[in-house]
Amino acid sequence: MKFFTTLLALPSLALCAPAISPEDDFSSVQIVGGMPAAAGDFPSIIAFYYEGLFNCGGSLLNANTVLTAAHCVVNRVASGMTIRVGSLSKETGGIVANVSSFKMHPGYVTATQDNDVAILKLSTDIAQSASISYAKLAPTNFDPTPGALLTVAGWGLTKPSGDFSPVLLKVDVPVVSRAQCQTSYRGQLVSENMICAGFAQGGKDSCSSDSGGPLVDSSKTVIGVVSWGQGCAEAGFPGVYARVGTVLDFINSSL
Repeated sequence: MKFFTTLLALPSLALCAPAISPEDDFSSVQIVGGMPAAAGDFPSIIAFYYEGLFNCGGSLLNANTVLTAAHCVVNRVASGMTIRVGSLSKETGGIVANVSSFKMHPGYVTATQDNDVAILKLSTDIAQSASISYAKLAPTNFDPTPGALLTVAGWGLTKPSGDFSPVLLKVDVPVVSRAQCQTSYRGQLVSENMICAGFAQGGKDSCSSDSGGPLVDSSKTVIGVVSWGQGCAEAGFPGVYARVGTVLDFINSSL
């Protein structure tokens, strides 16, 4: 799922995004304005299920480790989790594995979605193959340049009130400066542990149930993890991603 913030109109007509709380009713996110991915575009992407239902995305890091969003695992147990990798379909093909354990980033804050990453450990090893490879991660403290074009993928909603996509979709989105992003999300923290990406006019974005999925550069290096945003592809509100470069110590310690 991708967390949505909800903007409230104030008497002054200013808009502000309230802090996220665990009680808020958030929906998950899918690719909006994208196109079908081709075989080999995202060889490390996984579909994440909870109790048999599609829930989020993620990235396979090695034979038994997956990177996803922390909010995808809150209040859940490992015994209910499975993943599928090596298929453009979220329902068929590839390899399915159970999750044996998971842990969230120790600095994850539910109220703000800061440090929104988690690690899943698989019960069986998954080898690399013609359709599966382990993800490359951005280096420590890497921060993409505003304007750089990155790509996000997932099986989430194609519009806020739509259905999940049966096939993997992808969309290119430009990086938005953190300062500009913070201006858009007045009242909601946009921290150094986040990356924003999207078009000022909207129309292209990650959406519900894309959460946890990868934001990659042209070399397929994972730069960010789908986290939260105001709706899906709304003008003036870029998608917000956990920044891999600032959580790399946690990831590496969990491999």
